[in-house]
Amino acid sequence: MSTTGSGPTVTEVVAELERRYPPVWAEDWDRVGLVLGEPSAPVRRVLCVVDVVPETVAEALDAAVDMIVAHHPLLLRGVSSVAPTTYKGRIIHQLIRAGVALYVAHTNADVAAPGVSDALAARFGLTNLRPLRPAAPGSPAYGPGRGFGRIGELPGPMTLAELTRHAAAVLPATSWGVRAAGDPGRMVRTLAVSGGSGDAFLGDATAAGADAYLTADLRHHPAGEHLAAEGTALLDAAHWATERPWLDDLAALLRETTGVEALVSDLDTDPWTMHASAPALDDKELRT
Repeated sequence: MSTTGSGPTVTEVVAELERRYPPVWAEDWDRVGLVLGEPSAPVRRVLCVVDVVPETVAEALDAAVDMIVAHHPLLLRGVSSVAPTTYKGRIIHQLIRAGVALYVAHTNADVAAPGVSDALAARFGLTNLRPLRPAAPGSPAYGPGRGFGRIGELPGPMTLAELTRHAAAVLPATSWGVRAAGDPGRMVRTLAVSGGSGDAFLGDATAAGADAYLTADLRHHPAGEHLAAEGTALLDAAHWATERPWLDDLAALLRETTGVEALVSDLDTDPWTMHASAPALDDKELRT
């Protein structure tokens, strides 16, 4: 933890975060907001991360930060113990001992405008953005541009094969890379994107008229049924890679509104660490 200078308090940093990402916008099942930290403690340096895991906690402690702002909740489901003998308890004890606050903005950041999917869309230069699934009228998040995912126009048309290679180049590198489903020669002009697990929005991508949909964690049966029903082409990237772009926007927000030094973690927290393509079964080259 920093020991020199002054800065806003934890409460003041939280207030700025919640102006942009009100907790009431989060899904009912979600757990967002301040998890750890003395409200009156000063904050000079913040680390923005996708996941609160031992590796990003070690990074935070090495950087002597006063606060971590994470996308994924550490305590999403109920626990009966935070003993240091447990995985999450060990993390909590480390942060408390070091005086590091922890704040989470999850689905409230997903639906915000700008939010997680806007940052993902920016990697592809999408224009004329609109929500893939707009926030429902009467819901707390209802408002201009807000909702899950984004759909927009690419700067120029690409085949699905070209777009897949382009996605692998513009997204943060992971062992998972990017895989695609559909005709490699299909022309893509309109692209839908959703940061994180997005197979709940497969139908929305087709209904919105997207030529292709990029997200993470696509499952075998939903993807297969979607394609069989002549749905959009699909691109499946690593979960972390689709949400990491938002951290840059988050850090910029913190710098502008609070004056803190905001760092961004580039530690790849995707659990898949190796990838091998199967050798061709015959002499026919795969055109992907």
